[in-house]
Amino acid sequence: MKYRMVEKIPSWIEKLLLPKLSEITGEIKAINARINSLENRIDSLEKTMNTRIDSLEKTFNERFISLRNEMLTRFEAVDKKIESLRNEMNSLRNEMLARFEIVNNKFDSLEERIPMMEKLKELEIRIARLEKEKQIT
Repeated sequence: MKYRMVEKIPSWIEKLLLPKLSEITGEIKAINARINSLENRIDSLEKTMNTRIDSLEKTFNERFISLRNEMLTRFEAVDKKIESLRNEMNSLRNEMLARFEIVNNKFDSLEERIPMMEKLKELEIRIARLEKEKQIT
């Protein structure tokens, strides 16, 4: 009897386990299909994110370079204005020094003329006295 039971075990296995195994195999295939679909979606999302990141990096770099160039241009303009003001200040300084020299020379000239003018005034006074003396005599 044991022998007969042993012979029946494979058929029981077939009847009981094979349908379950087939069902499990189908579920495993479905799970593998879902996993493959998720992997494809993840790959697609990764490519999309990489594209967006590359685009953002490019935009950032372009804007950074643009702002850098704009700032350099503005700094150069400010440098030119400062240089222009420096030149104008030097010009005004030189003009003031020249005018000061002229005024100084005029004062020097006046200082030299004052004694002469005093002497002329004395001579005029003497001449006037002499003429009065002549008229009286």
